[in-house]
Amino acid sequence: MNKRIYLSPPHLTGKEKEFINEALDSNWVAPAGPAIGHFESEIAKYNKIENALVVSSGTAAIHLALHVLGVSRGDEVICSTFTFSGSCYPILYQSATPVFVDSERKSWNMDPVLLEEAITDRLRHGSKPKAIIVVDLFGMPAQLNPMMEIARRYEIPVIEDAAEALGSKYYNKLAGTLGDIGIFSFNGNKIITTSGGGALVSQTKKWIDKARFLSSQSRSPVPYYQHEELGYNYQLSNISASIGLGQMLVLNERIQQRRAIFDFYKDHLPRHHFSFQPELEESVSNRWLTTVLIENSSFSPEELRVALEAKNIETRPLWKPMHLQPVFKNAPAYVNGVSESFFDKGLCLPSGSSLQSVDLDYITNSILEFISKR
Repeated sequence: MNKRIYLSPPHLTGKEKEFINEALDSNWVAPAGPAIGHFESEIAKYNKIENALVVSSGTAAIHLALHVLGVSRGDEVICSTFTFSGSCYPILYQSATPVFVDSERKSWNMDPVLLEEAITDRLRHGSKPKAIIVVDLFGMPAQLNPMMEIARRYEIPVIEDAAEALGSKYYNKLAGTLGDIGIFSFNGNKIITTSGGGALVSQTKKWIDKARFLSSQSRSPVPYYQHEELGYNYQLSNISASIGLGQMLVLNERIQQRRAIFDFYKDHLPRHHFSFQPELEESVSNRWLTTVLIENSSFSPEELRVALEAKNIETRPLWKPMHLQPVFKNAPAYVNGVSESFFDKGLCLPSGSSLQSVDLDYITNSILEFISKR
């Protein structure tokens, strides 16, 4: 196969052009315009939540969430260690300290037992965490019920990082709506995209209103430019929101396609070599990425990755835990070895919703051919 098979490329339908042309024809090409409010309404409606704000990225959304929760210099924020750096960089933007908590094996997300151990230990050190960032990894919702109970008991707000989990469900509630504030990402590799972009959602209107103010350079409501506090240039453009409107039309279809791709891999790859990220009985994952662990095998994930790369197939290791990242070497961490094991043994397989049957056959046959030569 000559064409490159990417891990998770954008998948446009053509409908996006209609919304973009509408924006172009009306000359709304700046970070303002009717598509923005329309897109926010569609996000709120889909997720059955009162308030939504679209911004320039998922990382910006987390930064604003921390800001409206009052996180500042000297504070500590608990965060999943098994995630992308965008989940925790904003903690440093606020001059606060990340406190990393490891995963459990049921969903691969933050371990509720270890979360409470981290909270109680930080309290013993005289520092009550100001917030908790829980990640829904690879589209799989975390065990939010026990973690929300713990957070309520210690009166700590929860930011649900559902950047990878738009449309996923936990006890029939949509990912991103289970914490006090939820965030999504519309980066080019996500299940739907605005090229780049993100969103905050919450039932608490004052938080979204404050985040909206901060995202537009904190401009005071006067005829001239006046700024009474630090603001950020985090607005999403009307053009990007127009793309998002077209993508929202096919979100449920994209989820079905990604889940079908996951099922294909599970049916065609040998179980004695590969295990897959579980789906809890109470959860429905959007299966943003199909991820596997390679155990008890004569080959490593890296050997398989290199072999597939030679076939023009892009794969990727699972996230390297944040507590192993040099930039966070001095951060407190409560670890149990789970995320390190996943990083050592895991691989993300091509999962884009535009994959055709011939592509999936080529990928799985390439994997099986590699195994047969070991």
